[in-house]
Amino acid sequence: MASPHTPQMIRQLKTVAEPSLSPDGGKLAYTLGWVDPDLLESRSRIVVADLVSGKDEDFTQGPKDSSAKFSPGAGLLAFLRPAPINNPANSAQPSGQAPQFKQLWVIPTTGGESRVITAVSGGIIDYAWSPDGRSIVFSADVPAATDSESGEAEAEPRVAGPHVSVVRHLHYRHDTLGWRGDSHFHLFLADVASGETTQITDGDWDDIAPVWSPDGTNIAFVSGRKEDRDIRAGTEAYVISPSGGEPQLWSEGLAGVGALAWSPSSDELVAVASESAGYMVVWQGWLYLLKPGSPPQRLTDDSFRPCLGFPPISSSPEIRWTRDGRILLLGDCRGESYLYQVSAATGEATIRLGGGVQSTGLTVDASAEMAAVLSSSPGAPAELRCYRLGSESQPVSQSSSQNPGQPAQYNRQYLEQHPPASLERFTISRGEHQLDCRLFLPPDFDPALRYPLVLDIHGGPNGAFYDSFLSWQQLLATNGYLLLAVNPRGSSTYGEDFMLAVLDDWGGEDYLDLMEAVDRLAERPYVDETKIGIHGYSYGGYMASWIVGQTNRFRAAVVGAPCIDLFSMYGTSDIGVTFGETQWNSDLSLLDGQPLDQLAIKLLRRSPITYAPAVETPVLLLHGEADLRCPIGQSEAYFTVLKRLGKVVEMVRFPDCSHLFLRLGHPRLREEYLARTLSWFQKYL
Repeated sequence: MASPHTPQMIRQLKTVAEPSLSPDGGKLAYTLGWVDPDLLESRSRIVVADLVSGKDEDFTQGPKDSSAKFSPGAGLLAFLRPAPINNPANSAQPSGQAPQFKQLWVIPTTGGESRVITAVSGGIIDYAWSPDGRSIVFSADVPAATDSESGEAEAEPRVAGPHVSVVRHLHYRHDTLGWRGDSHFHLFLADVASGETTQITDGDWDDIAPVWSPDGTNIAFVSGRKEDRDIRAGTEAYVISPSGGEPQLWSEGLAGVGALAWSPSSDELVAVASESAGYMVVWQGWLYLLKPGSPPQRLTDDSFRPCLGFPPISSSPEIRWTRDGRILLLGDCRGESYLYQVSAATGEATIRLGGGVQSTGLTVDASAEMAAVLSSSPGAPAELRCYRLGSESQPVSQSSSQNPGQPAQYNRQYLEQHPPASLERFTISRGEHQLDCRLFLPPDFDPALRYPLVLDIHGGPNGAFYDSFLSWQQLLATNGYLLLAVNPRGSSTYGEDFMLAVLDDWGGEDYLDLMEAVDRLAERPYVDETKIGIHGYSYGGYMASWIVGQTNRFRAAVVGAPCIDLFSMYGTSDIGVTFGETQWNSDLSLLDGQPLDQLAIKLLRRSPITYAPAVETPVLLLHGEADLRCPIGQSEAYFTVLKRLGKVVEMVRFPDCSHLFLRLGHPRLREEYLARTLSWFQKYL
């Protein structure tokens, strides 16, 4: 019998991630994740699907294996597995978000025992096989071990007990990673046979995302080495010899580089990059051709945004430059993902497949004849589909009746018992902009009835809602709420101008965009205008708290990890300077001796805490205690002011949880977030 989703969906739904095709395209490795029902702990292992027989085989036994990649000859499968924390310098992390000190392991693809090939003191975050399969380059954390007063390296380990922490740079901590101090990610080379490991980069910066040239003579990577890196977010593309030495800058003139791929001839790179402020590349990048001694050549326009991960938290999808001059990559357009093919000669982009999904993973076989795409759709949280990339891309049919058309449909039975919400997309006009709206409807929706409505607001502010499966949206919609998800100005995947429209205007035109969408939807006869709620997380939390300070239209508000006081956030967020100065036009160096209170007044005018006296909506604050992006002091201040003013407010603190805990946090606490969100709306709507 069908029933709505409950908060326990967190422990019932399985995830698939990190697909990797074998060079011949016959096998697909991926990470299977689930929640141990007894311990309520997240678990993962490597599964290999035979694309001929359609059978999936558990290839490792976990408990937290991830990031599998086939060797060029397909004789070995490498993967990452956590090792015991053996570095006291990095042990003072929140337990719920402690870094996994992952090491590289390999296992024969014919089966057998796995063996570890690295023993570095920090965790490995990314790696790449050499073309000959003899070596692996990887990026790993290099912990700082310095004397607390002099800054000199210690000759002897510290004695047990508490010790002080010394800060010398603005970027001394990073949300989810925790305390960084003088630690950095650098590149290492490991010999697969012997395990001998050599560090090949060093310095006061991070070196990540290594990619080996096809001829094996060079390694390209992403780094941030500019002198003003503490105050200007930015990354560059460098190339280094596997034997080390001084790396060569290939991206002069670009402000941010997010991902790299080599040309088949090993003399050019294609980069997802931006000429704007460095952090912008995450939200809106373009393809550029890079060659030493030549300025970067931009290939693509605003018609789509190349997909990126969030290094060092998550890696980017594969980009493949084929021998016939095509560049294959995932891209986003208007909240939908596609597999694009771009001509390296002309920049002409064509869509090969996709639409109606959010895709976050891509892997291509050695001949670029087969691709596997990881996607989320409104009907399923994660699906892996394989395609043959001929003149017309076709799905790969499998012989297994259990897995027709795709590997790993682990959630089919659950979704049959708990049908997902249906999705209606519509567009409204406001001024010169077309605003994309998504309405999630209960599975048994009846237009003759009246339903409460919840406005959901995405983060960023340059994030976007997609045609995808989000736990809180499905929870509310399948429990009888209409769920409205709008991409107002500032959202990405709609071009650079639309995305930049929110800069120095938080709570301005984007607020009016959201209210216009609510007004239009409220005209429909099945919307109960007396029962409208609001939910948002991160920048969505900012907007939710801003909105209830501007209007009393909403009967209930769930505010997750908000920005409440922009002036205090400037100095307490891990990205307060690099992000805040661009978003709020608040560069301290431009004050030229003018009083600091001018900046404070400007930021307070855009801060929800300023409008707390006008709030009449019951507010539930949900915040992780280890959040360094939007520190919990933001919610504490809002709670204190609202409570002192006699408002209806409640604050829930999630121990050891970073800003990303809705994705990476402890399953019990993710369930708690969902349960309290649903309960608050049930109480007040």
